[in-house]
Amino acid sequence: MPLSNYLNTSPVLGERVYLHPSCQVIGDVKLGDDSSIWCNTVLRGDVNRIVVGRGSNIQDLTMCHVSHKTADKPEGSPLIIGDYVTVGHSVILHGCRIGNECLIGMGSIVMDDVVVPDHVMVGAGSLISPGKLLESGMLYMGRPAKAVRALTDDEINYLRYSADHYIEVKNNFLRTEQNK
Repeated sequence: MPLSNYLNTSPVLGERVYLHPSCQVIGDVKLGDDSSIWCNTVLRGDVNRIVVGRGSNIQDLTMCHVSHKTADKPEGSPLIIGDYVTVGHSVILHGCRIGNECLIGMGSIVMDDVVVPDHVMVGAGSLISPGKLLESGMLYMGRPAKAVRALTDDEINYLRYSADHYIEVKNNFLRTEQNK
């Protein structure tokens, strides 16, 4: 089973959540309705919390973790992912905040205390340095990532389309499992 407790915390799942059998969801993790966690992905909410919003998908081989609370930083760095977010394959998300309707491209790294507001696309392989505040409606690329240009209306619409497409895919997997 891909769910594990940590100390006195257990993952909490919304409705119609899909967890691939090879993923690991550990500790203080809350998954919103219609979210999906794919092959060999790890969400480790041991020393702080992880929240994944409604309709978001965390794709294969992604690592999600947090930073602990300290006297200097009483909230630590939780990982908060908004609604209808697509997180591509092999991404590392660590103690950051991702807004609604964003796309984090394959192989990207988003570090502690980064704030990605709504409607942002992070290009594949990008590195977002700790504490960076991104601007809504922009495409970021590079290592370190920089704003490249404003997103077009079609690209902004694609952000929601991508998440909705993964909701369809996870529903197919859920139906297949129910018919076994």
